Amino acid sequence: MIFAKSNPVESLKEHTDLVMENYKKLKELYENDISNIVEEEKFWDMLEIACFYHDFGKVYTPFQNEIRKVLKMELLNTKFKNDIPHGYLSPAFLNSKYIKTKFGENNYVILVQAIAFHHERDSDVEDLRNIQEVLDKDLSFAIEKLNEEMGISLEKVSKKYINHIKQQVRIKEGDRGYKKYIMLKGLLHRIDHSASAHVDVEIKPEKNISETVVNYITKKLSSNLREPQKFCLENKDNNIIMIASTGIGKTESALLWINNDKAFFTLPLRVSINAIYKRILEDMQYKDVGLLHSKSYDFLSKEGYKDSFEKYEISKQLSYPISLSTIDQLFTFPFKFKGYEKILATLAYSKVVIDEIQAYSPKIAAAILKGIEMIHKMGGKFMIMTATLPNIFKEYLENKGITFQFNEFYSDINRHKICIKQEKINDNLNYIIDKARDKKVLIIVNTVKKAMELYEEVVKKELIKENDIEVNLLHSLFIQKDRFDKEDKIKNFNKNGIWITTQIVEASLDIDFDILFTELSTVDSLFQRMGRCFRKREYNDEEPNIYIYCNEVSGIGTIYDEEIFKKSRDELLKYDGKFITEKEKGEIVDKIYSRESLKGTHYLEEFDKALEFLDSVYDYDLDKRDAHKELRDFTNVKVIPKEIYEKNITLIEEYLNEKDYKRKRDKLIDIKQLTMDVPYYRVKNNLLDSKINGIFIVNYKYDSKIGLHVGEEVTNFI
Repeated sequence: MIFAKSNPVESLKEHTDLVMENYKKLKELYENDISNIVEEEKFWDMLEIACFYHDFGKVYTPFQNEIRKVLKMELLNTKFKNDIPHGYLSPAFLNSKYIKTKFGENNYVILVQAIAFHHERDSDVEDLRNIQEVLDKDLSFAIEKLNEEMGISLEKVSKKYINHIKQQVRIKEGDRGYKKYIMLKGLLHRIDHSASAHVDVEIKPEKNISETVVNYITKKLSSNLREPQKFCLENKDNNIIMIASTGIGKTESALLWINNDKAFFTLPLRVSINAIYKRILEDMQYKDVGLLHSKSYDFLSKEGYKDSFEKYEISKQLSYPISLSTIDQLFTFPFKFKGYEKILATLAYSKVVIDEIQAYSPKIAAAILKGIEMIHKMGGKFMIMTATLPNIFKEYLENKGITFQFNEFYSDINRHKICIKQEKINDNLNYIIDKARDKKVLIIVNTVKKAMELYEEVVKKELIKENDIEVNLLHSLFIQKDRFDKEDKIKNFNKNGIWITTQIVEASLDIDFDILFTELSTVDSLFQRMGRCFRKREYNDEEPNIYIYCNEVSGIGTIYDEEIFKKSRDELLKYDGKFITEKEKGEIVDKIYSRESLKGTHYLEEFDKALEFLDSVYDYDLDKRDAHKELRDFTNVKVIPKEIYEKNITLIEEYLNEKDYKRKRDKLIDIKQLTMDVPYYRVKNNLLDSKINGIFIVNYKYDSKIGLHVGEEVTNFI
């Protein structure tokens, strides 16, 4: 037997058969869509060859010995070491003469490189003599065994491919055949990875999502399609940018635009993604939807979904017809890291929805826009939908010659009456507490430090104690278990009381409070906050329901650009004591985020620098971890507060000593509920080893009501 894998044990024939099955599934579902992208009538023949031959290099004796060691089998005799990636050897088994005759010289190079680099390595192939010697003195003697096991009739190995697999001659953007190479290599990645995970490369949808949504709106909600939804349905074959007020039905609009195509739906926050996932799966009864973010398996397990690990694996392989995802799981590809073709090739025959693009930092927004440009060039389609849209984003796409249908849909009901307070929010706590006697009160501040400070001040107030008013706190420095509980609680909070939060509740979180007290932030963020108050209701009272505090505001110059903050304050002062319409909000954002208005701001400098970097990034310079780091702005570390670790030491020791894979995995899920993600540079001086790979102990006090006490280090957390 020629081994392909050791866990589970799998022969080369068994793995290749799984790969070929997935090749057929992909072709069955998306042959026309993909053929239209590559414009190559023989593309599927090339992909079939790549799939069949991609792992033949595993017949290399040292590779076989690595598996035989694990299986405690007798080792084969060889003088070579396992220091050549098997992908670099697999093209030796291609019939170069046949392929060049059938597909042409350039397609031969594309095929060779797709196979050679289907597992990206940091090692380069410079010593070509070493490969030649391996071909002569090892692989040549394996042909008979390959023929017997794989049912083929090879005669000899070929050396003609070797000069095509040096790093400096790799196919890059702008090279001849680039689009074809992206599709061939990217789809080979998809097919191979899904076969290794023992899941289908693509899931055939049981229902059309567009028809499902129409049925949901008309029957379950007893409503007619709204104008934004009609617009999206009518333009399902076009790119779309749509500005629409909060609560106007944007999610359903996007699903109608998706129609029956493969799609990825991105949002800024995991809690928002989780909520929409449940809505599609449970309310709309559409089961072919995936969940793709860093804590998706934890969420699926916590919610008790049947076959949660299988759902997680299928999602991870990008196999569902619709996937809900955070940006960092998809938009790494503009950094052109080693292996980026897998994502780009998939998005090329998909539709991509970007929800609330204004919620991202300028650096991440630049990566999204560059990604949209690359997707457009490959043939994919995009939809940007948002309550407010910075003008420079639209301008960028227009300057790149990217066409799209644009429309604005503003609610015509009054929802927000503003009061500008020239004082700090701490000075108004008695008034805020008084309002909580008969209203649901939301307080949003700009940093965790400020939120903690306010919470501790509020709970000590006599008015709170006298009136037995419930006070809750939500920010990013809670362990997962407590944060999940708080997120559920705030979404279902239907009584009078106070929630103190940071901007983590801004984007797409379906909450509706009676009155908002907030520190001033930049208008794009501020208008998102306002969307959490009177979300869909009309407001008719004389008294304001939005109070904005402008003095001693936290996070300015760190979280928020100081110049944009000042411009936001100046524009909002015009509305002091007045209602502000949804259209006026859009006009303010459009004005402040024009290139002319942003001149001299750190925001524009960061945005332009990010685009300049992405335009100049050299293919394959970065690995995947570097791309994630660039996209997330900083490197996060997963931590358990020391006292939580000590309270759960029995669970942790059981995990460390567990031998059964499934039970160990389940215990790790429970442990992850005790963790939080924090920027490494903020806590690096207070980290201890937990003995659990990827998780550290953080030596700070933790409280389930307050969160992680990190002193002055908390200043720039949100």
